[in-house]
Amino acid sequence: MGCLGNVLWFVFGGCISGLSWCLAGLLWCITIVGIPVGMQCFKFAALAFFPFGKEVQYGGGAGSLLLNVIWMIVTGIPLALESLVIGFLLCITIVGIPFGMQHFKIAKLALMPFGADVY
Repeated sequence: MGCLGNVLWFVFGGCISGLSWCLAGLLWCITIVGIPVGMQCFKFAALAFFPFGKEVQYGGGAGSLLLNVIWMIVTGIPLALESLVIGFLLCITIVGIPFGMQHFKIAKLALMPFGADVY
């Protein structure tokens, strides 16, 4: 199911989500200070392109909390809203529920990317 789900995901909306993460990464990498944040965006763009079969574990400490607050104010809320809207639209149909659930996973990650590991 993972391979087929990833192919269908990429064709029917995952490409848009992954490109949004790449755009956010490029915008963060424009500044020297934002390069670590941009690299984190590129790491999660891979998850946004192909999310099936991957799990996200959350952890971290005070440093990741501070970065998450800055991230949420600058970039996190638009990325999360995009994934939430697409997820709700996909959950209208029974066939789209697994894809909507993946968008909800990415929306949570868009709000708290620092301290999160993808397995």
